[in-house]
Amino acid sequence: MKDIFGIEFVPISPGTFMMGSENGYDEQPVHQVTISEPFYMGKYQVTQAQWRAVMGNNPSRFEGCDQCPVEQVSWNDAQEFISRLNSRVDDEFRYGLPTEAQWEYACRAGTTGDYAGNLDEMAWYSGNSGSKTYPVGQKKPNAWGLYDMHGNIWEWCQDWYDSGYYAKSPGVDPRGPEGGSDRVHRGGGWGDDGRGCRSALRGNYSPGNRFDYLGFRFTRTPL
Repeated sequence: MKDIFGIEFVPISPGTFMMGSENGYDEQPVHQVTISEPFYMGKYQVTQAQWRAVMGNNPSRFEGCDQCPVEQVSWNDAQEFISRLNSRVDDEFRYGLPTEAQWEYACRAGTTGDYAGNLDEMAWYSGNSGSKTYPVGQKKPNAWGLYDMHGNIWEWCQDWYDSGYYAKSPGVDPRGPEGGSDRVHRGGGWGDDGRGCRSALRGNYSPGNRFDYLGFRFTRTPL
């Protein structure tokens, strides 16, 4: 579906999956998570053109490519972008960053391995990127029709980061710890090797950090 701003979303149905992996200390334990409500996930990472249309500027290092993902945006910047969109819509739904659980559920798209498919076919990463970003949607999507969930740029999530959160997180709709110093980001980017683009890999930065490999996509959720 395409919304009134021309941003495309993919419907994600409720379901249960195994979150985490045995490959990283903060990815353990592997645990069952249920996403109890449907939501819409951005089909693509937010582009430079979309950012400029809402914010009136383009902070990206790799500028001059309207369909490339916007980068050098902090978690706080992403929240401002989303707030501006929410101020223009009615009360039937809201935009937001995905929770970490929503993000991994959507990334995996029913898979259980390190990636949702063949990494070279699905991702721009250090093995094929030439150290830059690319227009969104050029690689193959995952089974649910989402593009660039692996690679191109890292994506901010809503949650605070806690390396030990999985040992105590709820099994239904986890939303991260109550507070912290860093926010979660996911997916890997153009400068990461294959390990850095795994479905379960967790990253964390201060919400004010900006890097040329860090951007976002967002959700649309009925109220």
